[in-house]
Amino acid sequence: MTPTPYYEAIQLIERLHRHFLDVLKVELDKKGIQDINNVQSMILYNIGDDEMTVGELTIRGYYLGSNVSYNVKKMVENGYLIQERSVHDKRSIRVKLSEKGLALKSLISTMFDRHEGQIQGTEITDERLRGLNTTLEMLERFWAQQTSFSGGF
Repeated sequence: MTPTPYYEAIQLIERLHRHFLDVLKVELDKKGIQDINNVQSMILYNIGDDEMTVGELTIRGYYLGSNVSYNVKKMVENGYLIQERSVHDKRSIRVKLSEKGLALKSLISTMFDRHEGQIQGTEITDERLRGLNTTLEMLERFWAQQTSFSGGF
């Protein structure tokens, strides 16, 4: 049976995600950074210059809550994040990047910039990336709709 374009897209998205995490791991290894993993690095990057709760990070990054909590704990232990109780809600803990975290965010930004430079002049044009992004956003909305009602098997 020949896979449908829909199923091929699902497989490709999974593979691309794994490949990107491998690329990030290689970058960390090249810099001798071993106290943070690739997934934690992307969580850190997505926090950026903001200060937010784990719940906000879960919503914005589409990470699983328990995984974010564990990874945030490890990043605090390794000095990448600063954790503080919210002044408005003592039950809420806010995180932000430490100096070490900001340095890693800068390293990842530099990697992204380097990749964008390397893509220039290839068949991967801004126009094609915009089209890809539009399609992926439509697929994301489609999947979000599938979770909002009980379609079942």
